[in-house]
Amino acid sequence: MGIEILSILLLIGMFVIATIQPINMGALAFGCTFLLGSLIIGMKANDIFAGFPSDLFLTLVAVTYLFAIAQINGTIDWLVECAVRLVRGHVAWIPWVMFLVAAVITGFGALGPAAVAILAPVALSFAVQYRIHPAMMGLMVIHGAQAGGFSPISVYGGITNQIVVKAGLPFAPTSLFLSSFFFNLAIAVLVFFVFGGAQIMKQKAAMSGPLPELHPEGVSASIRGHGGTPAKPIREHTYGTAADTAVTLRLTPEMIATLIGLTALGIGALVFKFNVGLVAITVAVVLALISPKTQKAAIDKVSWSTVLLITGIITYVGVMEKAGTIDYVASGISSLGMPLLVALLLCFTGAIVSAFASSTALLGAIIPLAVPFLLQGQISAVGVVAAIAISTTIVDTSPFSTNGALVVANAPDEKREHVLRQLLIYSALIAIIGPVVAWLVFVVPGLV
Repeated sequence: MGIEILSILLLIGMFVIATIQPINMGALAFGCTFLLGSLIIGMKANDIFAGFPSDLFLTLVAVTYLFAIAQINGTIDWLVECAVRLVRGHVAWIPWVMFLVAAVITGFGALGPAAVAILAPVALSFAVQYRIHPAMMGLMVIHGAQAGGFSPISVYGGITNQIVVKAGLPFAPTSLFLSSFFFNLAIAVLVFFVFGGAQIMKQKAAMSGPLPELHPEGVSASIRGHGGTPAKPIREHTYGTAADTAVTLRLTPEMIATLIGLTALGIGALVFKFNVGLVAITVAVVLALISPKTQKAAIDKVSWSTVLLITGIITYVGVMEKAGTIDYVASGISSLGMPLLVALLLCFTGAIVSAFASSTALLGAIIPLAVPFLLQGQISAVGVVAAIAISTTIVDTSPFSTNGALVVANAPDEKREHVLRQLLIYSALIAIIGPVVAWLVFVVPGLV
């Protein structure tokens, strides 16, 4: 058996094991990196760690640390509450507020599952009180998180853009972000009307008085994300009277400083092109200095399992590249001589595998496979990357993914099985139809 085939089998084995067992796939990847790189190929440690994504490592740690501080000091809650208060009397706006708030949170760098963990209890509670379909509310939150997930300062965007730059492909971070945003927005429109949006548009509820009490205990159920990380419960909310709500909405000095910091992160990264990780960690440190007690809890909330997952997979892919696997697969793909077919197959592969495995890890593994044939210039690299990225992430609605599992866990007890079945059917359909639509919209027009 050749080294190329062995490295591919090891990669497949990682996805299978991490799917059926609560083992972090990043840890598996580092183990396989040692086996393949050191024991089989004979690489030196320095050569192996040359593929370690240090820039991405800092970005992941910094943004999750920063958003942990923002969640603990109440800034995220304040933003959500402000958004919800804007829709008083307009029930049909509630799903769209959830969509937009989720997009903003991930767009500024929060992980998708973190945004869903924050908003799913809120969304499902409002679904119960105002008789909105729970599956619709959950899907609006997830697609909102995916809509903002490819901003230039987000985790998905950072992974994808880093691969594109390293490969020497055309760099279009804004195009990638807008493609994902509007694609998920279009899906959200369909979801809204399929799950009864036309009926709730006729509803008008007096939302004065007490806001619904939220029940985040569903999040703390034994939900395991990819890599075996239990989903942590969000900070519990309790709303009393309207007067209590007004007090809750009052900004504290720590919250004001956090809002300024998040704004500075956006301006620094988007306008001045500063490194996202360096800016985020600087803002987080300043906030920690302002409120030292906050940072003690925040550092424990850094998504270390996700950091291990992503860095492990990318490091392993670097060893695969040195072993010649990427060129081996690329030559096989190129031999098909049909760029459109190759792009479609990669989109389907990303969608189907991601429904059961980690989207973040898969992005780091599947996009490099497209690089060699994209460098030939027969097809638009920007369009293919966008199609693969979208196809790989839109299936995070699956109950087997962390996002989908969070929605199911927070659904009303009497409707949980029903929501589970609907998410299974929806995810199967989106895994089949989504890649085809993404391919038609972003890839086919780019054939040169």
